Amino acid sequence: MRVAVAQLMSSPDKTANLEKAKKYIVKAKKMGADFVVIPETFMVYPAPGVNYADVAETLDGPFVTGLKEAAKENQIYVVCGMYEPEKGENVRAYNTTVVLNREGKIIHKYRKTHLYDAFAYQESKSVIPGDGPLQVFETEFGKIGLMVCYELRFPEIARQLALQGADVIMVPTAWLMGYLKEEQFEILIRSRAIENTVYVCASDQIGNSIAGRSMIVDPMGLIIGSTGEEESIFVADIDPDRICRVREKNPCVAQRRTEFYKIK
Repeated sequence: MRVAVAQLMSSPDKTANLEKAKKYIVKAKKMGADFVVIPETFMVYPAPGVNYADVAETLDGPFVTGLKEAAKENQIYVVCGMYEPEKGENVRAYNTTVVLNREGKIIHKYRKTHLYDAFAYQESKSVIPGDGPLQVFETEFGKIGLMVCYELRFPEIARQLALQGADVIMVPTAWLMGYLKEEQFEILIRSRAIENTVYVCASDQIGNSIAGRSMIVDPMGLIIGSTGEEESIFVADIDPDRICRVREKNPCVAQRRTEFYKIK
């Protein structure tokens, strides 16, 4: 299984963003990728003063419809973030990530549950928290988990996905710059990989005070693909045998003694 991570800058122009996503889907296919991960909320970067509810789209709206067409035309799985509306909500929207299969069908969607109310930022002012559940999705490559950006700071989410059998966790992000935050971004991605013995594929936005530095990390915590501060795309191979070998060396998930701790 080969995964492409696209690190892209979003704008207030949804049409332009869709065309850029399509361009990088084609690039991913030409690189031999089976999956392409596009960043969190890439559909639109709302202009100042614009309510997220006003730019949100349903899953049958033009943005996701365009992604569906591109996924089918290129026979590739697509993971991408968007804003999804809620009936009766005039200000906020859901921070939703959709997963499309090679036929362009939605096989999974996840509304971000843990919102970024930290570091003097309040995502909850513009985003409605999702109500889960935290579930893996099935592909011919096995089970895959999904979490979004700030949720990297919650090890319980990655562990829940790993306990459901995920060998890969995909993480669309829009990780804001800040003191020590870029270092923490890498540390958290590598930590989630190591403690769950999974691959972690993190696709970050760039520009708009967002850090970039997207990466793919293997189950031993090694960075096997990464990029810097510009728009770009890279690929890495997910090796099931590598997962098995690492779990033989580091069987920490299997060795858990749950009688000593309960999550409340």
